Amino acid sequence: MKFSVVIPLYNKARYVEGTIKSVLAQTCADFELLVIDDGSTDGGADIVAVFDDSRLRLIRKANSGVSITRNLGIELAHGEWVAFLDADDWHHPRYLESLLMAHNKFPEADTLGADFINLPDGPGEWLSHWPALAAKPNFDLITDLPLRWMDGPTLCTSSSAVRARRLKSMQPCFAPGESDGEDLDLFFRVAELAPVALIRSPLVAHRVEVQGSLTSLLPPLSMSPYLQRMRERASTGQMTASQRRSALWLVAQHEVSVARQALALGNRTEGMRWLLRGRRAAVGKRWWVTAAMLFLFPASLVEYWQHWRERRTEHPLPAPLRSEK
Repeated sequence: MKFSVVIPLYNKARYVEGTIKSVLAQTCADFELLVIDDGSTDGGADIVAVFDDSRLRLIRKANSGVSITRNLGIELAHGEWVAFLDADDWHHPRYLESLLMAHNKFPEADTLGADFINLPDGPGEWLSHWPALAAKPNFDLITDLPLRWMDGPTLCTSSSAVRARRLKSMQPCFAPGESDGEDLDLFFRVAELAPVALIRSPLVAHRVEVQGSLTSLLPPLSMSPYLQRMRERASTGQMTASQRRSALWLVAQHEVSVARQALALGNRTEGMRWLLRGRRAAVGKRWWVTAAMLFLFPASLVEYWQHWRERRTEHPLPAPLRSEK
């Protein structure tokens, strides 16, 4: 079996039917679909149980969080690749087919991914939102994921598949108890060991602004645990020299973003502290623009700037992870 598609389900009854249909409509039929209900209370698991398809397995368990739920999916997976999909997102019908094309082009990659589009919350048929796709998409081989991330978020959970053999050797893959960057933590760690093959076509629809969505839970003025671990790996020689430079630069950019958040909240002292922590980024314009904000801009203007950047980028990941000028 080529693919195991793992869907963690927790109180997404409104969306899960469309999500499952997007998987069952795949042009590549060599897959199993594991829906793991994490103790939902809205009847979502009952909706899944109605599907009559031998490729679908529903596993019910007590609530333990998204990380433990995905780890269980990895343990139960029979496929060569584990493709992740959130219960309110969708895969284009050619998604798995295109992942196979990426694997054939770059067999050395342990992570396969695709571009994704954002969908606003609300009703709508998933397929109607997709632009026309090229018959033969372009592919990129990424050997330095943090460096690539400087141009903007490259992967999201639902647009990624990882070689099952690699995942099973890294268990627990997702940090138990974490729901902020736990997926990025895995993708960056795998990318430190093997390249990422990326399909340059929007083959995944990621729903944003869903109430209770994990991507909306970033606490203010904080360093995500996965970024702390990235810095530790870079500092203890677990990366190549080029990976170390890129990883520390990415962490510094996050610290500059938190400095801007502090300024937007009117806390200049905290903003200065975070900006000094991110001084590795002082060779770039963005650090100096933030320093100018610190001394010259009122908090209301910084807040307006941050909101303008949010509307302009419209990425599904927390602002500190985005590349900004």
